[in-house]
Amino acid sequence: MAVVLAAGKGKRMQAAVHKQYLMIREYPVLYYSLKCFEDCPWIDGIILVTGEGETGYCRKEIVERYGFRKVTAIVTGGKERYHSVYQGLQACGSCDYVFIHDGARPFVDGEILERGLETVRQCGACAAGMPVKDTVKIVDEEGFVIQTPDRSRVWNVQTPQIFRFPLVLEAYQKALAGDCSKITDDAMVVERYGNHPVKLYEGSYYNIKITTPEDLVIADNFFDEKNGKK
Repeated sequence: MAVVLAAGKGKRMQAAVHKQYLMIREYPVLYYSLKCFEDCPWIDGIILVTGEGETGYCRKEIVERYGFRKVTAIVTGGKERYHSVYQGLQACGSCDYVFIHDGARPFVDGEILERGLETVRQCGACAAGMPVKDTVKIVDEEGFVIQTPDRSRVWNVQTPQIFRFPLVLEAYQKALAGDCSKITDDAMVVERYGNHPVKLYEGSYYNIKITTPEDLVIADNFFDEKNGKK
């Protein structure tokens, strides 16, 4: 089962249209991630999590227009990302594994999903990611460097993040009963509230999240590169 998150407002994009509905060539950003899960033979269903008041729009303009047959439910997300994820998990029903993916990451592909499935079967909890290319600095409240981590041990985390379904559902239930204010991704929920280690596996440097206007320019170039046009 897959939970695809499309509830963000994308304030940093500075656009009148939410980032998941902006166009990359002839399709909206959200189309590409949904298409990847739709085409994956062992994904049985997709839960699409949208912003408040957008379920009808997504059903008509995304799901029906592009013929996504695996979207079994469209649910309204919450105030924060973790609320939206939990709404999606509740709509999953019974399944062995769940792939949680940002709808604003259009370049997820079948190879990333295959590697994720293999890893979650071994470990029970994993997340796509890639080693950082730049040196990372940890700073104090005034911006002074207090630590320089070994770059070989630092990764940028992506989605999908994949878990045994009972594990992540129970972890989210515990998290939402407490303080979620510093939760930034699903792996953190499982680490802290599921008391379970999360393994990072190779995603792709193409697997960017569309967040700012510059990302759309990068995405346009990536589209050509991935389709062999450059």
